[in-house]
Amino acid sequence: MKPSLLTGAALIFTLVGTAHASDLPYYKLTIKNHVYQPSELKVPAGIKFKLLVRNEDATPEEFESTDFNREKIVLPNGTITIFVGPLRAGNYRFFGDFHQATAQGRLIAE
Repeated sequence: MKPSLLTGAALIFTLVGTAHASDLPYYKLTIKNHVYQPSELKVPAGIKFKLLVRNEDATPEEFESTDFNREKIVLPNGTITIFVGPLRAGNYRFFGDFHQATAQGRLIAE
């Protein structure tokens, strides 16, 4: 295949993937005083979605969930995007690895 065709094909796949990711529903979590707000978040079962996590604290936090296998650092006053799902109906625990005593929450997939 000619290099220009490969480049064109790669561009098309990239644009299609980007458009798809932007169409996903999203849900917001905030970390403030080392606590997730809200601590329980209802999300749809069977659908992929984005979780936007904003850290309003002056220290970093590590968003972590062993239930849906995600782990990502959230810098102070920063926001991260985590792609989740699709999840089966049920409860999925998440926590702040740096402040486990207070930064606790769960997703409730319905």
